Amino acid sequence: MAKVLIYYAHPGHQVSRANKRMMREAQTIKDITLVDLYAQYPRFDIDIDLEQQRLVEHDVILFQCPLFWYSTPSIIKEWQDLVLEQGFAYGHNGNALTGKVMMFALTASGPQPAYTEQGYQHFTLRTFLTPLEQTARLCKMRFAAPYVLFDALRDSADNVMDAHAAGYGRLLRALRDEHYDLHAAERLETVAFDTLPVAEASHG
Repeated sequence: MAKVLIYYAHPGHQVSRANKRMMREAQTIKDITLVDLYAQYPRFDIDIDLEQQRLVEHDVILFQCPLFWYSTPSIIKEWQDLVLEQGFAYGHNGNALTGKVMMFALTASGPQPAYTEQGYQHFTLRTFLTPLEQTARLCKMRFAAPYVLFDALRDSADNVMDAHAAGYGRLLRALRDEHYDLHAAERLETVAFDTLPVAEASHG
């Protein structure tokens, strides 16, 4: 069984609908570690030793957050700058994260067609994540396709949000139980609740 670590980062958690619903789903799943970065570090005073130990102890590092200005909320950047030190995550003797998996679970306000060369965002969502993917590569990690909810500001009555949260639960269980097809996920642009590359059903 793989050890899954979720870093949740949403500065507007209290007014969130999609991410809050996903968090509730994640909290029902056994044997995963869930860290709310804004709750733990309201002043951004990140405990580097603690965070590095968490990384060493886990196999899958998943960041759950909204897409902010084509990137992550600022605390994730601060976390990266401080925690992914040379000699720990990269560089000479920086092998602590070798072979581990990095993944993102993102919500985007725009619809999926917007994230194409023809759409008003002009680039795919995966293109916007290039710096994060290269960060994973530099740290000798595997980078799996992000789990994405597009058009996340849609009417709350839309049952897509519930399906997305349930799919998030399936994703986390599959990662934990090592039923997730990482080879397929590395090649995909994005994944969603109805396109998860799960090798076999998982339970628990």
